[in-house]
Amino acid sequence: MSGHGHDHGHGHSHAHGVAPDADRRWLRAALGLLTAYMAVEVVIGVLAGSLALISDAAHMLTDAVSILLALIAMRLAARPARGGYTYGLKRAEILSAQANGITLLLLSVWLAYEAVQRLISPPTVGGAMVLWTALSGIVVNLICTWLLSKANRSSLNVEGAYQHILTDLFGFVATALSGLIVLTTGFERADAIATLVVVALMLRAGTGLVRESGRIFMEAAPAGLDPDALGDRLVSQDEVVEVHDLHIWQITSGQPALSAHILVAPGGDCHKVRRGLQELLSGEYRITHATLQVDHVGEQAEAGEVLTLGPRPGTGAQPEPPAAPDHCEDAHGPVHRPWPHRH
Repeated sequence: MSGHGHDHGHGHSHAHGVAPDADRRWLRAALGLLTAYMAVEVVIGVLAGSLALISDAAHMLTDAVSILLALIAMRLAARPARGGYTYGLKRAEILSAQANGITLLLLSVWLAYEAVQRLISPPTVGGAMVLWTALSGIVVNLICTWLLSKANRSSLNVEGAYQHILTDLFGFVATALSGLIVLTTGFERADAIATLVVVALMLRAGTGLVRESGRIFMEAAPAGLDPDALGDRLVSQDEVVEVHDLHIWQITSGQPALSAHILVAPGGDCHKVRRGLQELLSGEYRITHATLQVDHVGEQAEAGEVLTLGPRPGTGAQPEPPAAPDHCEDAHGPVHRPWPHRH
């Protein structure tokens, strides 16, 4: 934005730390438990000839990797901002979440292919071994799910690891059912069907993680927050004539940020307007990192150009402040004004 602002306010609450709510101890405990159980499950899956067990073990491997990535990302994100990284490395957590999502999607494709092959030509499956291993896996995953629920799931990074384990829990339930069916009926295709159930869960969780992390990387507004509605809310405040160059994004999960150029009616108190807008953003939208450039209408006009207040066309009603001339050639989004306008 131009450097002729009247009041460049910064409503920053610098409580951007990562770790108090995302406790590494819970993740480390879950990582140790998963790694030990995964090694046992691979051996049993091979001995029982169960793709469902092997798929659960493979998913458990991605669980362990996702937790390891989460721990590394937490450490990186906690480093202070310096040099060219003015936000620090906070988005390392989003990279971790995206990697978790992509891993789930790739693994689901491979497992789906193998499951279809086994539907066509089902191998012999040891139902009893599958059943008891899956039941023990349910217990392990319940413990791990509880451990990760203690960490902060508002972090997309932690949520990614949590989704891995939760999906694995549902997968073990499906595997246990398939083992029971094979044991009692001899229907060996139940193992492949259980694998496809796991695949569907993995696709759902992976798609969600990739979509949400992608929104942050693409600088999209936080989900559920409509920038047009927020812009109209800002311009409805006393003495505000126009809001443009409105940008809303997330530095990392749970840390929204906003910047905007605010035009105030001639004679208005720019400092008061800025403070009021920042209180509105903090109180109603939980946006505490807000940078507002506040100017009076006409301060950016070309030399010799005069801006005056006049009545709305066709009425003798309240005067309608005129819009300021275009402040730059490349508009940064819609312009918000107090009267009806297009977005």
